[in-house]
Amino acid sequence: MKKLPLVLGTSALALGLVLTGCTATTPPTGDATTPSTSASSAEANAGDEMFVTMMIPHHQQAIEMADIVLTKDGLDPRVAELAQQIKDAQGPEIDRMLGWLDDWGIDYNPDPMVGMDHGSMGADGSDGMMSEEDMTALENAEATEASRLFLEQMVVHHEGAIDMARTALEDAQNPDVLALAQQVIDDQTLEIAAMQDLLAEL
Repeated sequence: MKKLPLVLGTSALALGLVLTGCTATTPPTGDATTPSTSASSAEANAGDEMFVTMMIPHHQQAIEMADIVLTKDGLDPRVAELAQQIKDAQGPEIDRMLGWLDDWGIDYNPDPMVGMDHGSMGADGSDGMMSEEDMTALENAEATEASRLFLEQMVVHHEGAIDMARTALEDAQNPDVLALAQQVIDDQTLEIAAMQDLLAEL
């Protein structure tokens, strides 16, 4: 995994850019100005369906990871803020995608074990889903170790999401799905940079 150049104190700046810059320039996913089922106005192809049905459980696991780390007493406040940001962004995105599947007439019955047999290899082209062992390690860790594990795991998780989004930009056709894929790339690239800076300071 490529490490970004680091300077003491840059994590606060980088995280600040993520927390303020993204929300300032990109309307929140659940914003009232964004119709929750706007993707129904355009036809969806197999690439659209693939992206949405894979990204929903991917987002759900990210929220589960955030929920786990947020229960830790003594958690680094910067990690807590980032975990909450991820929850706030990805929860509404799940709702949007579920709405799209409903509008497309697709019966969504996810396998609860999707991704759980994969390795943590988002940078190598996998979906970046955490294994059952990864999740257990996060649950059992104390605050300091949990902060490190969460950041390391979420970097890989984000890399997997970015790979999926890039594939969607090539294969999907629905304009709203394409817009979400680009948003995933833009927002999660910034978050990866912030998390790598935080890891250098923990």
